[in-house]
Amino acid sequence: MRHVIALDVGGTGMKAALVGADGTLLHEARRATGRERGPEAVVETILGFAAELRALGQERYGEPAAAAGVAVPGIVDATNGIAVYAANLGWRDVPMRALLSERLGGIPVALGHDVRTGGLAEGRIGAGNGADRFLFVPLGTGIAGAIGIGGEIEAGAHGYAGEIGHIVVRPGGTECGCGQRGCLERYASASAVSVAWAEASGDPEADAADCAKAVESGDPAAVRVWQDAVDALADGLVTALTLLDPRTLIIGGGLAEAGETLFTPLRAAVEQRVTFQKLPAVVPAALGDTAGCLGAGLLAWDLLAHATDSTPSSTLDRPTDSEVSA
Repeated sequence: MRHVIALDVGGTGMKAALVGADGTLLHEARRATGRERGPEAVVETILGFAAELRALGQERYGEPAAAAGVAVPGIVDATNGIAVYAANLGWRDVPMRALLSERLGGIPVALGHDVRTGGLAEGRIGAGNGADRFLFVPLGTGIAGAIGIGGEIEAGAHGYAGEIGHIVVRPGGTECGCGQRGCLERYASASAVSVAWAEASGDPEADAADCAKAVESGDPAAVRVWQDAVDALADGLVTALTLLDPRTLIIGGGLAEAGETLFTPLRAAVEQRVTFQKLPAVVPAALGDTAGCLGAGLLAWDLLAHATDSTPSSTLDRPTDSEVSA
């Protein structure tokens, strides 16, 4: 059976799969990234994990994987297959594509950025399936974004398209790691809500999930913290939809796990802010933490499909940078 290897590398864990031509997950596995052992050990863990998957595929399906796709965080030069920089993994200028291809017997390897790769999966086979234009916004430690157009992800001229987390929604506000003040991710990310709720509740261990539970129980302080985040997020999203006119807004990441505690007030806040703009559907991401792995599989199949084409295998094949949102 023809199949590809898919790898999604995160700061603490890796998800991997063997993916069939129809997108079926033939085998899934997880492993700790082991970043405490240093960047070289992390790279070796990735290579070893991929080699194990290749051997498994050979044994089960009678042939090795036809290609591999890998999604990594940080700054990614997908055209040259280089993982340029990732603060949470400590690596710089890792020739990931070449290293993986060598370890996997010379098969073609596609490299992509984690958020855009996850967005590719959500757009094609997840919550954006059937939408010709969508915006995928994961609300995690930071806020990133992926702009979907016609089943592909638009990276922009320099690879920075979709960085909605760095739209300034509160001019002169809280300083952001990107150098600006008042960025969206400083007010509406899961980490921002955690900080605000820890302060408001007096519990330094409290986080965004605790805030959501307190909102559900009617705690007025939690409601204020939550609504401040929702209002900031709505301001950022309306700016984005004014520019992009997406058919669907897909919201994912840790904050989206609050379900309708987030989506009910968010839909209302977005609707209150639109004037001439067309209101898009605001929906939760469908693929959860498997999006990056599924997207990596799509990258691998795209690479094979365009193997004889001189054009890039996808619009993901440009340098990307979401490090300030990672």
